[in-house]
Amino acid sequence: MSKPPQSPGPPGADPDGPEDRVRRFATIWSRAIFPATATSMTRPEFEHHLLPLARILSEALHRRPFDPAPAQRVGAALIEAHCTDPEALSGTLGVVESYLVLYCDTGQELPAEEARARCSRLQHALAAGFAQALRERTLAEQEAIARSALMARSAAEEALHTTETRFRAVFDGAAVGIGIADLDGNVLEVNETLLRMFGPGLERQVRSRKVPEWVHPEDSPHVWRLYEELVCGEREHYRVEKPYYRGDGTVLWTNLTVSLLRDAEGRPQYQLGLVEDTTERRLLNLRLRYEATHDALTGLPNRTLFFERLEKALASDKGSRFGLCYLDLDGFKAVNDSLGHSAGDRLLVEVADRLQSCATGPGEMVARLGGDEFVALTTRPGTGREPDDLAMRILSALSVPIRLEGRELTVRGSIGVVEGTAGERSPAEVLRSADITMYRAKSAGGNRFETADAEADARAITRHGLTNALPAALERGEFFIEYQPLVDLGDGSVHGAEALVRWSHPQHGVLGPDRFIPLAEHTGLIVPLGRWVLEESVRQATAWQEKHGDRADGGPLRINVNLSPTQLHHPGLVADTAEVLERAGLEPGALCLEVTESALIGADDDLLKPLRQLAEMGVDIALDDFGTGYSNLANLRRMPVSVLKLDRAFTLGMQQSPPDPVDVKIVEGIVSLAHSLDLAVTVEGVETGVQAEQLRELGCDTAQGWYYARPGPPERVLAGVLGSSSPGQARAALSLADTTG
Repeated sequence: MSKPPQSPGPPGADPDGPEDRVRRFATIWSRAIFPATATSMTRPEFEHHLLPLARILSEALHRRPFDPAPAQRVGAALIEAHCTDPEALSGTLGVVESYLVLYCDTGQELPAEEARARCSRLQHALAAGFAQALRERTLAEQEAIARSALMARSAAEEALHTTETRFRAVFDGAAVGIGIADLDGNVLEVNETLLRMFGPGLERQVRSRKVPEWVHPEDSPHVWRLYEELVCGEREHYRVEKPYYRGDGTVLWTNLTVSLLRDAEGRPQYQLGLVEDTTERRLLNLRLRYEATHDALTGLPNRTLFFERLEKALASDKGSRFGLCYLDLDGFKAVNDSLGHSAGDRLLVEVADRLQSCATGPGEMVARLGGDEFVALTTRPGTGREPDDLAMRILSALSVPIRLEGRELTVRGSIGVVEGTAGERSPAEVLRSADITMYRAKSAGGNRFETADAEADARAITRHGLTNALPAALERGEFFIEYQPLVDLGDGSVHGAEALVRWSHPQHGVLGPDRFIPLAEHTGLIVPLGRWVLEESVRQATAWQEKHGDRADGGPLRINVNLSPTQLHHPGLVADTAEVLERAGLEPGALCLEVTESALIGADDDLLKPLRQLAEMGVDIALDDFGTGYSNLANLRRMPVSVLKLDRAFTLGMQQSPPDPVDVKIVEGIVSLAHSLDLAVTVEGVETGVQAEQLRELGCDTAQGWYYARPGPPERVLAGVLGSSSPGQARAALSLADTTG
């Protein structure tokens, strides 16, 4: 293939706009193929003629969904412009390959791999359109001439010589192979072009064999049915794609057009065959098809070919089964970051080779979907345990270290396995299930496979839906806060309340924080959501303060607000908190921010600095879920906390009577340690009177739990409990408010 002329501008230069880039592409195109055209147009006129064709290619490159069909019209338009020389096609394919993506960028940035695949398919379609138009033009001209020549043989005797001369000129000089046979299949005449197609020295063989003897195993089923209909006079002509064996055993692929010739009375007399050699074009199509359906790096089938195979497997006879293994390499990004992308590519090639060695059985294939994601499909009869066995073979093959850049790398992978019956799910559903299952294997530690589970898939899909709905839910005001009272175990008065956020989801109803807080943490939405919770809680605390005043001991009613690990790292935490308190008019001592113990394990001074600043402002800091982590108790000395919140796990043993002595000793020790550090102790999960009394005797300061009240709306939290003189009175008042609110 000839190379197109180089662009005069620097490579990658950015023209003024998309239309200018398309014009530049048309200029390069015209310069590449104008010398090979037979047009009467000047080169500027020819360039102007190519401009709309360049626009068609540009639009097709970026169309979604992608469709290469418009490129066929471009190929046909070249024939209409008399660009029939093979060099015109060669030059055009070279220009499209080298410059289409560079100069026809419309701003819709495509990944490089997808752009190359689309460009290859556009080349394929353009070549097909060019060849189709050229074939139709050639066949139309040659068939008309040949028919006229053959019919002229039966003309009057006085015109026989002239007719024979004309026929022979066309017959011998035709660019396509021409053969004439009688209705019994005996070959009467063939031209030199046809003999050259079959190879030198085969004239006697071509002439001696009858037409029905030229059978090939890849003949379409209807080829010989059409032939029988033609020689019987039931059909005037037919056109098919047909292969033939050459003398050296290679295959000659042709477009064969056969016409029935009748005598003066209309009786069938001869059959005329026009044979166009399409072997080179077929090889080009196969090459373009391969490039469009195979990964350029590993040579494995790509996503396009994999989906074709999967669709075929799922559309097969009902009852047939399939298995799919979706593999993602663990820690591949670290290889790229540390050794470079070139090393990462070599690693992917080695992994691809190992995967291919694992799927060599009938009905098995391996494909690369992109990046470090691979998939193995098995459609072997009786597929049952085969997908699990295939997954284990893959993990075993990957377990052998790969030598790269002078070092040995251990490759690990997470695999999601889906197995099922054809006809039950679509390809997209199967791949989604495999993807979800693969991430389940990765979250379980990786280097393992998990089998798809419908319930786990549903939960993952629900989580995904909740994640996508979170931003809009905050804007629509779907979140609300419930409050659970904090009761003073000494005098039974309400010390304050903990703010607990809820989500009133339109489809799933009221969701607790365990359903959406981790999702908000993952997406970063926890920061605006946390600020909203803080603002609403502080506003409510201010309203309580204005309505009820201080507690019985003279201190302000305290509002406890949970602080997530992501909020701890947010640079605006201290400033936002101060602004919220100042705008609401609430003193800092009325706010307590709860931080989980696990969030502060191993915390350095940078992480503790904002907490110290808040503590210096007067805001209380509570260490939530204390006792569930593995923090060093000595770290309590440097943490700016004023409250320890014991996890409910320590109070479970106190529900019985007598309480578990081990739990009692643990709580007693924690309370003693806390009080020695001037820390107050709050206990969660108090559900019985036995627990409440035991915790009071052990010296715990405050408690919360269903024994006193469930979380509820703000108007029920403090109703009738201010000034209660005992825990029992507080519980009775809170229960009354809970049932009558």
